[in-house]
This record gives sequence, structure tokens and C-alpha cells, in this order.
Amino acid sequence: MVNKKTDVQWLDDVFAALAHPIRRGMLEQLVEGETPVGVLAGRYRVTAPAITKHLRILEEAGLLSRRREGQTLWCRAEEAPVKHIAEWIAHYRRFWNSRFDALDQYLKTNRKNKK
Repeated sequence: MVNKKTDVQWLDDVFAALAHPIRRGMLEQLVEGETPVGVLAGRYRVTAPAITKHLRILEEAGLLSRRREGQTLWCRAEEAPVKHIAEWIAHYRRFWNSRFDALDQYLKTNRKNKK
């Protein structure tokens, strides 16, 4: 039986994965293109198990995928989760913009009535 994550759980996983500077740095590098794990790891002064853990967290959040070519393990950034996050943020941006517009209108109306 496959456990399907809810949108809230999925967003929690993505934001938790993005919370660490090493993982954000890895994703920034992967946006440039598919990269071998050794190259990704070379930028950070952490142990190989730590790099593996960071990659696993990113992969579980759906932010990267891995493939093996011979002895080399390649990583690639996945754009679907980022698009989903952008849509989630856009929803709340529209909500708050409408609230701010209503507040602005209210304040303008009150100022006119007090004069």
C-alpha cells in the first residue's frame, strides 16, 4: 500500500528540506544542470554520510532525482515541487493583496469622512 502525502505534509517536507543552507546550495548548483554527487559534495566540508543524508532529504521532498551511470551518481533538480510552491505562495499573495487593497480603501474613505 502506497502512502500518499497530503498537500500540507508535502509542503512541510519541501520547506524543511529548503531550511538547510547546504541543501539550498545544492539546489542552486543543480539548477545549472545535472551534476555528479562528487562535485556537489566537493563544495562542503561535511562527511560523505552527511552529504548522503542531505541528498536523501531533497529526494524525499521531490526536489531532486538521482541516476547512476557506471560508477557515477548524478543528481538533477526537479521543477514540479518548485512550481507547486510558487502556486501555493501565489494563492496567499492574492489573498493578502486583496486584504491590503480593502484596508487601503477603508483608510482612504475614513480620511475623507474626517475632513
